[in-house]
Amino acid sequence: MIHVAVMGYGTIGSGVVEILEKNRETITKRTGDTVNVKYVLDLREFPGTPVENKIVHDFSVIENDPEVTMVIETMGGLNPAYPFVKACLEAGKHVATSNKALVAAHGTELLRIAGEKNVNFFFEASVGGGIPIIRPLYTSLAGEEIEEITGILNGTTNYILTKMDKEGETFESALKEAQDLGYAERNPEADVEGHDTCRKIAILTAMATGHEVDYEDIHTEGITSISDVDFKYAEKLGTSVKLFGSSRIKAGEIHAWVAPVMIGKDHPLYSVSDVFNGILVKGNMLGTSMFYGSGAGMLPTASAVIADIIEAVQNRNRHVEMGWDDSRLAIAPIETSSCRFFIRIKGIAEERLAEVQKVFGDVTVIELDHMDEFAVVTDVMTEAEYEKKAKELSGIRQRIRAEV
Repeated sequence: MIHVAVMGYGTIGSGVVEILEKNRETITKRTGDTVNVKYVLDLREFPGTPVENKIVHDFSVIENDPEVTMVIETMGGLNPAYPFVKACLEAGKHVATSNKALVAAHGTELLRIAGEKNVNFFFEASVGGGIPIIRPLYTSLAGEEIEEITGILNGTTNYILTKMDKEGETFESALKEAQDLGYAERNPEADVEGHDTCRKIAILTAMATGHEVDYEDIHTEGITSISDVDFKYAEKLGTSVKLFGSSRIKAGEIHAWVAPVMIGKDHPLYSVSDVFNGILVKGNMLGTSMFYGSGAGMLPTASAVIADIIEAVQNRNRHVEMGWDDSRLAIAPIETSSCRFFIRIKGIAEERLAEVQKVFGDVTVIELDHMDEFAVVTDVMTEAEYEKKAKELSGIRQRIRAEV
């Protein structure tokens, strides 16, 4: 029997316990052993629940129990998750976590400790909820040189943008609806400002390259500047706007960023809507693969944790080589990245087009009725080139990167 401890009995932690019970027979068959939850660490009591007699409030009970060989961390945040997880690894216990903040900030150190102690630090659930993406990067795609990872990695922002796109809602009304449904936190900053997506693309980039990536080096923009007017133009263009986390790897350099992007109907991620996530991975031999599914939620995310538990039990006496080391590849300045740009400009197109073309060259013009502005889509240029040209043109109201 394998004794495990669950740290944090919130949405995901309770989901892990539920799946371990409901799918007990399948999990036992996969692992060749029974997985038993011995402790649940939480500040609260849970009378009348299956874990009421397993609740502990003192972490040292878990840390010092030699019977507990694996710990599941679903508390979130860095404190006390980081010191607790580090202590578990140093005590020779396997760890599985759903905590993207922990992995992005301390993954390098925790992976190193796991290797030194011949245990495993798994984090499939930290990116993409229930979508298998971490494990394929070190198993199925292990022989590939990964050239690009681009994804819709945050269900909250995708839900908001979908509402704005399909129902014409404003950002504010779509955000409130997401909060009412429990998709967005009362303080939605981590989601809507792109920080959550940034941590996830940093983790995926580190997995793809085998090198440490500091998420703070990644240029990050959120969706708070996107308006219902942008989607009116998008509808006329036959496009939509999605929040992308993107990483392109070439010649030892990483172009990584998080930002809203206007994409056409032929883009594989165009149809990824509501709280779903989609991730494109391009390998030098395989070409492009797409991973799609529920990016959040109790059971989908807990299911990814269960997969880590199973792999840890199957490798209880050995360390699985995965993750990255502490060497770094440079992240290129955002100014060197290239794309088209969708630009909204004050004025009448007929009167200002020559001026716009003088600055930006050939452009596609989009006009809406009863507006004191028009929009254009430029040819491909670097961010630096765009910024330089934009200073030469007055009345720019909006700029969105475009892959159309």
